[in-house]
Amino acid sequence: MNKKVILQDLGLKDYKETWDYQEQLFQETLDIKIKNRREEANLETPNHFVLVEHPHVFTLGKTGDFSNLLVDEKQLERKGAKFYKTNRGGDITYHGPGQIVGYPILDLDNFFTDIHKYLRLLEEMVILTLSEYGITAERSEGETGVWLDVGTPFARKICAMGVRASRWVTMHGFALNVNADLGFFDLMIPCGIKDKAVTSLNLELGKKEVDVAEVKQKLLRHFQGLFEAEMVKEKTSV
Repeated sequence: MNKKVILQDLGLKDYKETWDYQEQLFQETLDIKIKNRREEANLETPNHFVLVEHPHVFTLGKTGDFSNLLVDEKQLERKGAKFYKTNRGGDITYHGPGQIVGYPILDLDNFFTDIHKYLRLLEEMVILTLSEYGITAERSEGETGVWLDVGTPFARKICAMGVRASRWVTMHGFALNVNADLGFFDLMIPCGIKDKAVTSLNLELGKKEVDVAEVKQKLLRHFQGLFEAEMVKEKTSV
């Protein structure tokens, strides 16, 4: 099993361009798996972890409800935001500057074939990272992602998740609010969940800004530990 994970940090990158790149990596891995099965080959499948920040964008999962977007196209344009309907799971979410977005494109045959476990480990990666900042984060039953003060009137989400998988190959991933402009979340019903707030790490710490590079390092360290993986940095190619 190949537990090496190729890491790329794309910096600030358009959502659609990044989605297309994900699809390319995803399809390349699927093609290898299909070849292995049809031709009884034994080619190694790659694993990727793409980090990125997006300009303001709203995305809707394949089973999401469009009515959870509370503004029309013209209003989005005035806000400098785009909208895409995607092929991931989950409902509507927002991406923007100050948010760490991670897209693991993994062949789970290299790790474990369990999507539930995969999501829980991604959540655990974020929970462990936030604990290093003195923040107690947790899961909310039936609501994928990472939350604070679950079960109280102050419950709020700090990290959203939505993935797609085919033949145990994953794409899409998580979005952790670090220095996010929370005003954009008022333009939708986040993840289709009413009456629950959204927060960001800098707000929770009472800081104007948190070091994003430092948060990335912590996330990747915990990812490697949880998935027993080895990160290999690769120069950006998109």
